[in-house]
Amino acid sequence: MDVQEWLSSARQQMSSQVFGEPCERDGVTLIPVASIQGGGGGGSGPKETGGGGGYGLRARPVGAFVIKGGDVMWQPAVDVNRVVVGSQLFVVVVLLLVRSMVRKRKRR
Repeated sequence: MDVQEWLSSARQQMSSQVFGEPCERDGVTLIPVASIQGGGGGGSGPKETGGGGGYGLRARPVGAFVIKGGDVMWQPAVDVNRVVVGSQLFVVVVLLLVRSMVRKRKRR
């Protein structure tokens, strides 16, 4: 595969995955939306030695468009893992600050 063909294929995959297939049930249409990140690299050489390349994609759901009765609403996705990790980090920072304040009071 030519490097240009390879890049074209990667670009096509990244752009086609932003919006998912619409799903309709009971008069409500749902269109899922994702955030896509990607990167890659490649190279080529003489025909005897060949070339190579690779890329990676990461998709993360961000929400969905909900269409009901002619109205369109945006429903954001909640990433529970991010919420849990963020709250744990917050608690650790607060505990470290409290410990620091208690140590300063003991020294006085």
